[in-house]
Formats: sequence, C-alpha cells, structure tokens
Amino acid sequence: MTRRPRRPEPPRRSTLAVLAALALVVAGPAPAQMAGHGMGHATGQGMHGQGHGHGMGHGHGADGTGHDEVTMPGLRGLNATPEESAEIAMLFHNFRSLGREVETLPNGIRTTTRSSDPAVMEALVSHVVGMIARVEARDDPQIFIQSPTLDIFFARGDRIATEIEITEAGIVVVQTSDDPELVAAMQTHAAEVTDMAERGMAAVHEAMMRRAGN
Repeated sequence: MTRRPRRPEPPRRSTLAVLAALALVVAGPAPAQMAGHGMGHATGQGMHGQGHGHGMGHGHGADGTGHDEVTMPGLRGLNATPEESAEIAMLFHNFRSLGREVETLPNGIRTTTRSSDPAVMEALVSHVVGMIARVEARDDPQIFIQSPTLDIFFARGDRIATEIEITEAGIVVVQTSDDPELVAAMQTHAAEVTDMAERGMAAVHEAMMRRAGN
C-alpha cells in the first residue's frame, strides 16, 4: 500500500499564534505577532517554485508537467500533501492579488508579502508556516517545479533563524544566517519569489527554460 506523505506540523503554539494573527488581520483589528525564533525557511514567502524537476531531471519536464495552467500538475511533489499543492496552486492562480517588498540585509532578508484576497492570504500564511516546519524537520516536499535554490535550505535548515510577524501590511518574514552560502541563497530565492508574485507561472517557465539551456 502506498503511504500518503504526512505534512509535518510546526510547534502547535506557533501555528495557533500565526492563524490567530491572520484572523485579526483579515478582520481588520490591530496587528498581532508570532515570535518565530525557531530555525526555518519560509519558502512560502510567496510561492514555491521555479523548476527543479524532482524525479524528472532538470528542465520543465518532457511530459509537459507544469505547463497546464489549470490543474498545474507541476505543483505536486514526491513528498508533498495534496493540501500543500493546493495552497501553492491558489497562490499562482491568484498572483495578481499579491503584493511584496524585499529588503536585503547583510546577513539575510526581510520580506513583506500580502494578498488583497482574504482566502489567498490565509493560504499564504499556511504555506509559510508549513514550509518553516518542513525545513526544521529536513523534510523536503520535492515539488516537481521546485527551485534548486531551495536545496541548501533543506540541507542546512538548522543554520537559518526565522522570525515571522503578521501585520496589517502582510506577513513579514526575517531570515538570517551566519552561513554566507545560505545568505546568498536566501537573497536569490527572495528575488525568485518576487518575480513569481509579479508574473505568476510565466516566471517559473522562463527560469526553467534558462536552466534547461545551461
């Protein structure tokens, strides 16, 4: 019998704090905060991909995986749950509702990401929290279109410090590290996510084609 991958759970206290804060933001009252002083990588600072091709080799998949803009099969993964893939799909389908700013720090990044759609904002926060938990657990979801930039996060997640705050401006993620390679990867991935937030799946397609040509 094939076992369905189980989504790792972040510490219960942190999860509830983030979801409670999200409820306040969506409803409109004052901001709330989660002090996320665990280690982790908030992959979901926006969206997950840019095309690794786990199980398919580099490139965009000879079978066309990832080109279907409706069902988006490339958002599935060898170790991802259907719920995780659905969250990522929602972000891609609704990328025009997203807004994002990135500040480059000497030892990391500070990002602010939001959606004008409450349901998309909920998916965004859930994605961020879920990916933080995965990195802490060294549990790569292996999304088919996953950016190879993310590999180092799952390999060295214990060297990333992540803080998350939910404000009226959106979900704010601060990530720092004393590992120069991780810092460079964080800054690269932040730019990838910004491109996806601005252009959706078109950004993924272009990145995969560039990598396929190398």
